Amino acid sequence: MELDIQCEEMNPSRWAELLSTMKSCKTIRLDDCNLSSSNCKDISSVINTNPSLTELKLNNNELGDVGIEYLSKGLLTPSCSLQKLWLQNCNLTSASCETLRSVLSAQPSLTELHVGDNRLGTAGVKVLCQGLMNPNCKLQKLQLEYCELTADIVEALNAALQTKPTLKELSLSNNTLGDTAVKQLCRGLVEARCDLELLHLENCGITSDSCRDISAVLSNKSSLIDLSVGDNKIGDSGLALLCQGLLHPNCKIQKLWLWDCDLTSVSCKDLSRVISTKETLTEISLIDNNLRDSGMEILCQALKDPKAELQELWVRECGLTTACCKAVSSALSVNTHLKVLHIGENKLGDAGVELLREGLLHPNCNIQSLCNTVKL
Repeated sequence: MELDIQCEEMNPSRWAELLSTMKSCKTIRLDDCNLSSSNCKDISSVINTNPSLTELKLNNNELGDVGIEYLSKGLLTPSCSLQKLWLQNCNLTSASCETLRSVLSAQPSLTELHVGDNRLGTAGVKVLCQGLMNPNCKLQKLQLEYCELTADIVEALNAALQTKPTLKELSLSNNTLGDTAVKQLCRGLVEARCDLELLHLENCGITSDSCRDISAVLSNKSSLIDLSVGDNKIGDSGLALLCQGLLHPNCKIQKLWLWDCDLTSVSCKDLSRVISTKETLTEISLIDNNLRDSGMEILCQALKDPKAELQELWVRECGLTTACCKAVSSALSVNTHLKVLHIGENKLGDAGVELLREGLLHPNCNIQSLCNTVKL
């Protein structure tokens, strides 16, 4: 049984009704419900008395450090079998990290922890890493976006990575790490025993200087299938370095997000090689890069390659015009794998849309979703 409530003001009678339902739920989702620390006492009691509860989502509520302390009473009980805990944007600080460290150390059932958009800080997450290093901790997914982390966090993260073979997903997006820290992190990932599948480093202050080390992770971690380095100024030179790793035989990448990375049409030559030769690649986002018509035409040639298995292509806000639409239409009439094409916020014009229509109506075309907000 699931309880999924969002954006609801809680009065005492409604809360009492929900508590009764929670006692038999396997999944409880209470995002955006104006909950406070006092509600956490009741939720803790539910955790304590409901051993079937495996997923708890409390995102976007003002729980605070006191609320997490209350929750921990239930989370630390032997009967707790929670697997997924979501506490994004809950007004937590570094003070909550000692409590969460205790939970990580005591609950081997917990495999996902999402604490992004909280002011945990580097000092707080260092404490959290101590919990990760506990042999009882079996965490697989750790989300730390918008946690006010700095470069100083990497040493603690790498130490945890060395002892945590279970870790599959690590998100550090929107933290001020910088090139030096990202290089250090990547070297740790290459050496780590974990079979990392997802690495998100969006808006982390990365430039082309980090890309050789990120490329080394791609070359050495065949488990890595989802990489996002969007909103970093890696440029064409950085993309060329990334492609060395992407084209390595060990690389099995499936999802690649490169939005707003200061790429131009120059990068499209390297990207076309990846699209046409990396059969595992199914999704790529190039949103808000200055690819222009010449770059898009190069990508379209890659889409026509029989080896191209791409299913989703995001090229919104890429400086495209009517001039590239014939090439796009031709690719759509040949490529049978592409299902999603986001080409909106480009100046395609009516003539360009008409050309796209010809490709979309071709029997070979399998597009299921087309986002096309046309600029005239």
